[in-house]
Amino acid sequence: MSRVVVTGWVPQPALDTLRAAGHAVDVWEGGGTIPRDTLLDRVCGAAGLVTLVTERVDAELLDAAGDGLRVVANVAVGYDNVDVDACRRRGVVATNTPGVLTGATADLAMALILMTTRRLGEAERLVRSGREWQWGMGMMLGSGLQDRTLGVVGLGGIGAATARRARAFGMSVVYTGRRDAPPEVTEELGATRLPLPELLEASHVVSLHVPHTPQTHHLVGAEQLRLLGPSSYLVNTARGPVVDEAALVTALERGEVAGAGLDVYEHEPAVHPGLMERDDVVLLPHVGSATVETRTAMAGLAADNVLAVLAGREAPTPVA
Repeated sequence: MSRVVVTGWVPQPALDTLRAAGHAVDVWEGGGTIPRDTLLDRVCGAAGLVTLVTERVDAELLDAAGDGLRVVANVAVGYDNVDVDACRRRGVVATNTPGVLTGATADLAMALILMTTRRLGEAERLVRSGREWQWGMGMMLGSGLQDRTLGVVGLGGIGAATARRARAFGMSVVYTGRRDAPPEVTEELGATRLPLPELLEASHVVSLHVPHTPQTHHLVGAEQLRLLGPSSYLVNTARGPVVDEAALVTALERGEVAGAGLDVYEHEPAVHPGLMERDDVVLLPHVGSATVETRTAMAGLAADNVLAVLAGREAPTPVA
């Protein structure tokens, strides 16, 4: 019987799957993020780890687990919290959960686009505040999406799904990325590839869908925000450090961009204080994949990865 450590709460079906296969499952049930010292102690002797984005999977953790560790299954599509090279050097398979959260995250990105351009967060706060208000022609005017351009930075699965939703609202699509998107995707979306500076200048809304890597760290900073311009909006459902939050605050204060919608943060869960009181910013607590169906599917895929590796098969979704 192999021991599998799960570093936090996941939907029960994934745990049932692991136990039904005969594995001993050790789940952190203490609430919140597992303390680092506790995690280092618990992983000792584990054959598999099911990790959340709140855990740092590095050489220290891998060494604490010992030579019997064979798989790290990260319950997320992003894996910037996992040192993939350190896993590879130790013969540990690292996996993620792509695909199953595409629709939910694209829905959330589209929701942020609507919330920012139509000032919906500000409007909801007005009603809840109890302050007196009265309908008027000039009240809470936002910006429409019809005949505007969505700039997608990273036209992968989630980026393309977001673009499909935007097309339904009458938007045209441009994109940028390391390589051309598949022809069938660009033809379906009518999407044109542009260099990032040109995309920023052309877009009414820019939606970020790239992983956090050394190459994408602060991909959107002061220079890029100036190119975006005072009538355009930034939406980030990817990873927080892709955006220089201090630069974003400055750009908002100067009126260099119209607003922003954020589900992720540079120093998550901390949020730059300059963003907190701004009505032109929508702030969500990393809920892009937060539907019952999606989180259940994510945990289930992570369990499938663990079972495959421990049974000597190829993982369904390996990253190393």
